[in-house]
Amino acid sequence: MYVYQYLLIMNNKSREKVLIQTSWVSTIGNAILSLSKIIIGFIAGSLAVTGDGIDSATDVIISIVMIFTARIINKPPTRKYAYGFEKAESIATKILSLIIFYAGIQMFISSIEQLFSDKPKEMPAMIAIYVTVFSIAGKLLLALYQYRQGKNVNSSLLTANAINMRNDVLISTGVLVGLIFTFVLKLPVLDVVTGLLISLFIIKSSVSIFLESNVDLMDGVKDETIYNKIFEAVEKVDGASNPHRVRSRHIGSMYMIALDIEVDGDITLNEAHNIAVDVENSLKHSIENIYDIIVHVEPKGKEHAEEKFGVDKDMMQ
Repeated sequence: MYVYQYLLIMNNKSREKVLIQTSWVSTIGNAILSLSKIIIGFIAGSLAVTGDGIDSATDVIISIVMIFTARIINKPPTRKYAYGFEKAESIATKILSLIIFYAGIQMFISSIEQLFSDKPKEMPAMIAIYVTVFSIAGKLLLALYQYRQGKNVNSSLLTANAINMRNDVLISTGVLVGLIFTFVLKLPVLDVVTGLLISLFIIKSSVSIFLESNVDLMDGVKDETIYNKIFEAVEKVDGASNPHRVRSRHIGSMYMIALDIEVDGDITLNEAHNIAVDVENSLKHSIENIYDIIVHVEPKGKEHAEEKFGVDKDMMQ
């Protein structure tokens, strides 16, 4: 048990280091891309490029929030927060979705104002295309790096940000296509329309991230097959039967599992305890990233009242 706890502590420290390192890379990279696009967008007179730069600026804010979050989640448990601070990651993800949503709404309003403005629309300068190509290459590298690191440490915050940056690549590609058509067809209004479409895409992405973060905050699981793995792990243990009232939830990137099992009512307390320990070990071998396991032992065949919470095997059929 002590070895397992030691490995858990070391894993959390390593995870914090990866989160901070990846966030700093993202902060510096996005700051360079954002400033380039905002400055060139103003100089070139391209609303789409300026909007793309504003979207990248939200990524800088996201990365800074991630750095602070990484510091928080590794704090030791307290009397007030006995489960630790891992859920700060889910809260941060929720905040980031609202930041992204705000940026999308602001850009949507600006695009609508430009689209229906009586002022003559001017053609953007060619330099807008060059900075957009530079942005696509830079964002693609940052997104791949964030996604790989997020999967390595099982971080919803990093993977959500990677998805956001992947969306940025699509946005910048849309900007590039819009600019090309703007120059080919000599229609500057296309640049404004591109900006409007980008704003809608940003809003959609923010809503998706917001809804996904609800799972963690509502004590749910993204992968419901975790329950099948729990039932299968219990079946491997001699003396354990009828796993029921199974509950699983996320604490940061890890699973908190609680379940009831039945054992022979005539065995000793020590024997029942050993079976519960075997169930714990079987679960740890079957499921990665377990934070803690609670096994409640009941005498086999004993009737129990219908429980409000938890999952039974019949529910997975």
